[in-house]
This record gives sequence, structure tokens and C-alpha cells, in this order.
Amino acid sequence: MLHAAGVSEHPSLRADLSILEIVDTAAMPWATSPSPGVERKRLALRGPVEAGEVTSIVRYLPGSRFPEHPHPEGEEILVLRGVFSDERGDHPEGTYLLNPEGYAHAPFSIDGCELFVKLRQYPGLGRTQVRIDTHAARWEPYAFPGVERLPLHAEPGHPEEMHLLRLAPGVQLPTIELAGGEELLVLDGTFDDEHGVHPAGTWLRYPAGARHTPRTASGCRIYVKKGHLAALRPGGCDKERP
Repeated sequence: MLHAAGVSEHPSLRADLSILEIVDTAAMPWATSPSPGVERKRLALRGPVEAGEVTSIVRYLPGSRFPEHPHPEGEEILVLRGVFSDERGDHPEGTYLLNPEGYAHAPFSIDGCELFVKLRQYPGLGRTQVRIDTHAARWEPYAFPGVERLPLHAEPGHPEEMHLLRLAPGVQLPTIELAGGEELLVLDGTFDDEHGVHPAGTWLRYPAGARHTPRTASGCRIYVKKGHLAALRPGGCDKERP
């Protein structure tokens, strides 16, 4: 079952983690946030509208600022366009940030920026803070020919793993069983599977135990988060890869 983009905000937005979700973020309208000049496209929300677990595309208009605020249960950011800034420095396009529980900042953007943001999804004190320039970081060969991986975050004691995947044109992968579930954001290019064709800007969430057979004619680059939905599926599986 798929849920269409453009659902109005409420305390439960694509909150059933057992459902396959495919969202064309480019087709979604921007909505205002509590801070003037900061707009968002909410992809998933569980809990209170302004204090729940949420995944969004966020846009800072030029000169916009957000008041200082803490991040209970952490914050994850991938800078998609422009330069995102806070009191710790400037974070240009391609920067990956994981700010752990207890982190606080007052973000802004001088020229404007666009971000992929996940809030309240990384509980637990003592997590490592991460900042990676994905343009300068080293890609490594992955499990299949024509596929490279750039690790972003994996930490003992926590179930999730995040990385970027880069698939060369013409890559066809075998059928993959996603034991722990998986979220994807297509950053550039297009990939497709039995669920459709997914161009840049598509966000997908596969539930634990789902299967798919990825392929790409053009080549693509994808953000991946995996392993965090495993608790919803009884039993285990050792077939998971991407």
C-alpha cells in the first residue's frame, strides 16, 4: 500500500512503519515552520506536530534563522543545496551531520539552503557526533560490482546504519531482503525496482522484511538508512545487504 504525497499535517503522518512508502518530494508544496523564512516538506511524523519524531526536507530562505533550540534524541542532517550554518561553522552542500542527544544550536543560512533532516530518532547519551564532507570522503567498493559505498554512521549498541551508495549506469542488483527495513533518498540520477521508477528527490521507506530488486540505467546516488525497523518483524534474516 502506498500513501500519496501532500497529506496535511497532523500528529500521524506516514507513521505506520509496516507500510511501504514512496514520496515524490519534488511534487510536495512547501509549508511554513514556527520560524519565519524556514519552510519544510514533512515526509513522516510520529507524535506531536512540533515535538515528534519527524523526517523532512527543510528549506532556509536567504537570511533566515532559527532560534537556539536543543535536540532531544538527536538530529541528522544532509545538506542538499547551499550552505547551512550554526555557531560551530558553515556546512556546505554535501555535508553530513549527526548531532547526538543534548546538542543545541541556533542555525541559519546567509544565502539559503535545503536539507534532509531527521529529528528525535537517535536517543541515548554518549553517541558520537559526526560531521563528514561527503565530497572529500573516500568511497569504497561495496558488495556488488558497480556499487560504491560511503559510510556515514554506525555505532555499537545502536541499530541503525547510514551510508551513501553510488551505482554505476546499467547496474542490476539481485533481489535483496531488507530484514531491518530501509529508508532511501535518491540524491541524483534515477533507480527503479518492482515498485516503480524513482528519480532524484524520491523518498522511500521499505518495512522490515520487504524485498526489492534495484537497478539503474542512468546511474544514481542514494542516501540509505537501514536496520532501524527490525523490531517490527518477528524473527531474523541474514540476507540483508544495501
